[in-house]
Amino acid sequence: MPMWSKLLPAPLLLAAALSLGAAPPSAYGASSAYGASSAYGPPGASGPDARVTTAFTLPGAKVYPEGIAADGRTGTVYVGSYADGTVYRARPGARTAEVFLPAGADGRTTANGLRVDARGRLWVTDSTKGVTVYDTRTGARLARFDVPGDAPRFVNDLTITPDGSAYLTDSLRGVIYRVTPGQLAAARPSGGGPLRVAYDLTPTLRPRPAGGFSLNGIVSDPAGRYLLTVDMPEGELLRVDLRTGAVGRVALTGGTLTSPDGLDLAADGTLRVAQNVPNTLTRWQLSGDGTRGRLTGTLTDPSLQIPTTLTHRPGRTLVVRSQFDKDGPLTPSTGAPTTFTIASVRGF
Repeated sequence: MPMWSKLLPAPLLLAAALSLGAAPPSAYGASSAYGASSAYGPPGASGPDARVTTAFTLPGAKVYPEGIAADGRTGTVYVGSYADGTVYRARPGARTAEVFLPAGADGRTTANGLRVDARGRLWVTDSTKGVTVYDTRTGARLARFDVPGDAPRFVNDLTITPDGSAYLTDSLRGVIYRVTPGQLAAARPSGGGPLRVAYDLTPTLRPRPAGGFSLNGIVSDPAGRYLLTVDMPEGELLRVDLRTGAVGRVALTGGTLTSPDGLDLAADGTLRVAQNVPNTLTRWQLSGDGTRGRLTGTLTDPSLQIPTTLTHRPGRTLVVRSQFDKDGPLTPSTGAPTTFTIASVRGF
């Protein structure tokens, strides 16, 4: 079992082991306020590939960041800590992020997937519970939706479709939950409800041991036709048709997905994937209907430090450097973590 006990309470040990242990392993964040020219000041070289630099720093000795989201209206970037649920905020021009939502707020013990929706609301998943929605201006809680019952769950990542619905992956159950705009409106102020299953992908997933990890990152077609998610241990990309509910595998050519984690899908059909353990980013061109993908770019660099997810704007991609292998959930540990940062990758 990974040496995660230093960071997380006992109930999370199994989930951490399943997510990043024997089969090593969240992120369509829209933003228009940062691009090819850095909005965070002069970048500093941080690896052998000159395209990889540092965008900003996260304060804290045991952050282990996992998710990232950008607010397209303001350019503010939010990052979540898998270790304790802290959510950080980096405003344009900041070299160091600040705490926006403290650890343990609203009972949150992890912060996995993050998204900012079209109305500027921040969605934050807690892998052990569900998802909470916040006002980005005040930090006030607007709504919370939890998985009902006591059975194991691992709510991992989420995406927002053009109609305002949120879809969330559960890595232990192999299902996708949905929160509709109507449910969100009815939950206010600061109320909530249960997370309901919209799609069960278990009939499509490869056989795995009971409790095995599966779904991870998820994105949605900007036209609202389909969802894409990854089966992490199998290295497969799955497509869910939002009109028919049909689930199928995307046919990939030119390369493979090893330990795929976070995803970013652009309006032009470019899919970017963070492949965590190999320290790799890949870029794929999807067919118009999202059923096929062709590898168009690969970047592998140790300075990515186990990338878990990413968010892209023209000319620049922000990548979460998790350092999960530095006294974190990956076993064996390769040493103590350095300062936790978000990478900026130019031209990818």
